[in-house]
Amino acid sequence: MIRLLISFLFVALASGCGQPVYNPFSRVVNGEDAVPYSWPWQVSLQYEKNGAFYHTCGGTLITPDWVMTAGHCISSSRTYQVVLGEYDRAVEEGPEQVIPINQGDLFVHPKWNNNCVACGNDIALIKLSRSAQLGDEVQVACLPPAGDILPNEAPCYISGWGRLVTNGALPDKLQQALLPVVDYSHCSRWDWWGSSVKENMVCAGGDISSGCNGDSGGPLNCPTEDGTWQVHGVTSFVSSLGCNTLKKPTVFTRVSAFNQWIEETIASH
Repeated sequence: MIRLLISFLFVALASGCGQPVYNPFSRVVNGEDAVPYSWPWQVSLQYEKNGAFYHTCGGTLITPDWVMTAGHCISSSRTYQVVLGEYDRAVEEGPEQVIPINQGDLFVHPKWNNNCVACGNDIALIKLSRSAQLGDEVQVACLPPAGDILPNEAPCYISGWGRLVTNGALPDKLQQALLPVVDYSHCSRWDWWGSSVKENMVCAGGDISSGCNGDSGGPLNCPTEDGTWQVHGVTSFVSSLGCNTLKKPTVFTRVSAFNQWIEETIASH
């Protein structure tokens, strides 16, 4: 019964999710400026240094009170805030919601190992200090059913404020790029990612478009047959050779492998 209640709570919180008011089609490496607020669950995770806050990672609003990001984005020694309704980081445009994060409200997956990103479990949850105000510019994401696996070449999009080129600058405007899924059988080949990629990960993109530093923790947005979007991935790592390296697609934590942990963490806090 408890398990059913948790699942019901999760579904109820996510109802009405994944339906942006602003159509995403009108960088992420070799990407393009996103349509403003077309990924309304996109979050900028920021850390404090010398009294100012700086973008460090992306994230996904999954309920009005919870953000999903990568485990490697979280450090217990830092103070964080999240910004919802953000588009151009250089301009205060009006819809932004800046929400502080309490130190005790950072929940990194217990099996995440900061010294072994290829070991997997690169996922974390952040409880907001106050609820997000939902509207046209800020919405919650839909998550896929447990165990759901995307087919090869599924047309997903990465979004974020990551570097436009390897070692380049962070953009002001939110970027997006089409990253077709590379299924596990391809991505785990010896001349691709080999054993570095696990079955609880998703690969997408390749040598033309990819994620880059600053995109970490952000969503892999994938369309469904009914026209809504689901966030299937949490941006985890790219090749040390560069952000758009041949046969080294961007690797994401596969969200559908962690539904139970997400549900239980939310229900217990």
